[in-house]
Amino acid sequence: MRNKILRAGFFVFACALPYCLTAMDWPSSDAKLIRNFGWNDSGSPVLGTVFEGDGYALAVEDGELIFHNSGKNTGLPSPLGTWAAVDHGDGLLSIYSRMDDNSEHPPVKVEKNAPVAGAGISGWSKTNGFYFMLYDRRERRWVNPSMIISHFPDTRPPQIVSVELRNSRGAPISSAGLWNLAQGRYTITVHAVDTMLSPNDPPLAPYRIISSVNGTEVGSLIFETIGARDGRLMAMRGGPVPARQIYAPFPAFEAGEVLLSRGQATLEVIVQDIAGNSRNTLIRMWVE
Repeated sequence: MRNKILRAGFFVFACALPYCLTAMDWPSSDAKLIRNFGWNDSGSPVLGTVFEGDGYALAVEDGELIFHNSGKNTGLPSPLGTWAAVDHGDGLLSIYSRMDDNSEHPPVKVEKNAPVAGAGISGWSKTNGFYFMLYDRRERRWVNPSMIISHFPDTRPPQIVSVELRNSRGAPISSAGLWNLAQGRYTITVHAVDTMLSPNDPPLAPYRIISSVNGTEVGSLIFETIGARDGRLMAMRGGPVPARQIYAPFPAFEAGEVLLSRGQATLEVIVQDIAGNSRNTLIRMWVE
């Protein structure tokens, strides 16, 4: 049932977007995905997908090149290094970055699956590859590419590494110590990772983290979009929440908030990936 609800939610979100969700391809068929949208990168969200490998970054759809920057020509350091932006209409941009500084300038009219630039090590790259993002200029938000492009094969449920509560002073209480708690307000932090086919795959961010206490939802953190407001990144947890707050408990995520009163309480955490695989854990508590 939960998987059916997840897929139904995706369908509603997809139909609400102004651009076609079935036309795009991934920018590489053989590069290795090592980071995905929403990953906690030392306290900041990854706003796209990071690929490792050689070859070229390919245009995901026909479009018009609106910006190209060669990192070696600016004289200023940039986290994106050499990057290009392609406009696909309806406000949707695809951005290809951290590429080879020696790549040739792409044509103004870009065709689907045509090379945009070579994979490389520029900007904040650690390995040879590139960083791919989708940006919705109308809504001023980065979009999870897996919401638009068919997600990669994924047969393994996410892993819940740890669950903690943090009291009003910010002191963490691990799940091992949650049996006896004082009344009060707590934040729920969840460290969860997803691997797609094998436990040896690079760890990725999940798609959704749902927290509930005694059957009542107290947080639903979803990695569909990350917006920008007044110069700040905003993640979605029910509504917009500053990304710095959500990602501060690195490597975990702040997944919800709850006011606990006296008595027995059961905390349930459900973690889902984009393919519909899920895992949950139950923690029983006594609040004094």
